[in-house]
Amino acid sequence: MSEPSEWLIYRGAGEPHEGIGRLPAPPPWRDFAGRGSPADGGADGSADRRLGSHRHMAELHRPGAEELEMINAALYLRRPLLVTGSPGAGKSTLAHSVAHELGLGRVLRWPIVSRSTLLDGLYHYDAIARLQDVQIAAHGGTAPVAGADPTDSIGSYIRLGPLGTALLPSDRPRVLLIDELDKSDIDLPNDLLNVLEEGEFAIPELERIADRLPGGEATVLDNDGNKVAIKGGRVQCSAFPFIVLTSNGERDFPAPLMRRCIHLELGRPDHQRLATFVRAHLGDEAARSGDDLITHFLERSRGELLATDQLLNAIYLTDAAAPAGRDRLADLLIQRLDRPR
Repeated sequence: MSEPSEWLIYRGAGEPHEGIGRLPAPPPWRDFAGRGSPADGGADGSADRRLGSHRHMAELHRPGAEELEMINAALYLRRPLLVTGSPGAGKSTLAHSVAHELGLGRVLRWPIVSRSTLLDGLYHYDAIARLQDVQIAAHGGTAPVAGADPTDSIGSYIRLGPLGTALLPSDRPRVLLIDELDKSDIDLPNDLLNVLEEGEFAIPELERIADRLPGGEATVLDNDGNKVAIKGGRVQCSAFPFIVLTSNGERDFPAPLMRRCIHLELGRPDHQRLATFVRAHLGDEAARSGDDLITHFLERSRGELLATDQLLNAIYLTDAAAPAGRDRLADLLIQRLDRPR
């Protein structure tokens, strides 16, 4: 039996060893070290992972004319931008790119799953925690955290979601990414209509007691972890956020939602765009050495559903590991996503 290749960390030999110490630094888009807190108001690491740690080397690339026009149309008209395209086409990256170029701060991200509801995006009220604190205070003979009046502390149990935070009044719009809306249940696209049209929403738990709150205000946490004041139990935006809704095109959306959105469809990237994508994440040398893999990826993508994430994985691993079976390893990593099960 031949010896394992030198690049292997786990060798399947059944004997403990210290090989984990040889593990190289992670690829930039999977590097979670050194992330700042969202409450700091700055980037939390997601921008670098989305745009690439070498993004300064990709400045020569510019989006296509139609892409630029639709993005600016959404900015001018204060309408959500619905972006459709195949996996890895750069839909989510678009939101980070706009926030980075226009200096709009951390991108608020709401990843959609089949159980997501409108309330998840707006706010969460932890009624159980509040009840437990009241009971503990009563049995311990101490007052609730924020004062003797239970209404004073209610804001401590409310946290705004990404959509709710995006709608807070501010001088400049926030950027909100509603990712993979086509994964939602059938009701969510319709439930979004009124909030997207009016740019406001109510928090009934605060509305009911607004007249008993000091100044009619309650202090809650936003999605960044900052304390913000909510007056009268309502959140009303002053600058409509730049909202990017992404979809892999797996379903159709209702006409009322489409009417409220600017629609942008991202086509299959060409060689130049893929090379720029690789260069932004891995640097110029990796883009040059992986040029043949980019070409092979494009050839396969004409008849197969592939994602650019797979291309990045292949170039990073074959470059870092430099195994003898480079092409074979790349094919193992770039497998078609529409393969029949």
